[in-house]
Order: sequence, then C-alpha cells, then structure tokens
Amino acid sequence: MNTHTHVGVYGLAVCEQFYLLIQKARGPYYGKWDLPGGRMEFGEPPETALKREFEEETGIIPLQWSIRSSQSVVVNWEYRGEPEEVHHIGILYDVIIGQNNPLEQIKRNPDAEDSLGAAWFTLEQVKDLQLTPFAKYMMHLSQKER
Repeated sequence: MNTHTHVGVYGLAVCEQFYLLIQKARGPYYGKWDLPGGRMEFGEPPETALKREFEEETGIIPLQWSIRSSQSVVVNWEYRGEPEEVHHIGILYDVIIGQNNPLEQIKRNPDAEDSLGAAWFTLEQVKDLQLTPFAKYMMHLSQKER
C-alpha cells in the first residue's frame, strides 16, 4: 500500500450565521463539503497559503484569521487503481471576511483544480451535508459555541 502525508491549511468563514464551504473536486474526499484551503507550496508561509487557497476556491480574500487548532486523520482510498493511505494534517483557522456582501460574492462554479464550487450554509443545512473530517471538526466547535 502506498502511504502519503498531506499538510494543508483550512479556514472556517462565518457571515451572518452562514458558513462558507467548498465541494471537493478530487482526492479521497471527492464530492464532500470542506473548508476552503489546501496544500502549502514549497517555502510558502501557512497564512499566505490560506489567503491564496481561499481566493482560488471562493473568490474571497480573508481580512483576518487566527489559528483555531491542528488536526490529523488517516484516510484510506484508491488512487489510480492502487490502495493508498493518506495522513492528512490540517492547520485550522477561523477566518474573518472584510468584503461588503460576501454572501453574494463567491465562486459558485468549479475552480478547475480542487473545488466544484463554493456555497454558504446555515448550521441546520450543514447537518444534512457529507463533510470532510476537518469541516466536521470546525462545525462541531461552532455548534458548541452557539
């Protein structure tokens, strides 16, 4: 079995009690809803990667962010017909968006990379979605804080 470690940065943005998620376009979480974010490029600081990934996947540039937690999971899936085990490590951020009317200003269409599109959801709507482990973790924290 192939093993692989993936380290990424991910952020939870909240606006007027709506939560911003993207739908995964590839990888072991294909089709599930995730936090905007992804892999850091070589030598890239985590916060720079968070801003870049957020803009690529949602069209929104974070105004402020703060680290909430780090999490890791091991995911088994099949890549090109071969079993693979991925150790997925995420640095998780709370994100503040400074744009006017961000509920309307998001990329709802695929980004041709990792996202099938972004959408805003209420906590009630999120309960019916298939979420990635990091999205589940951050949404659980948000529910506890309400």
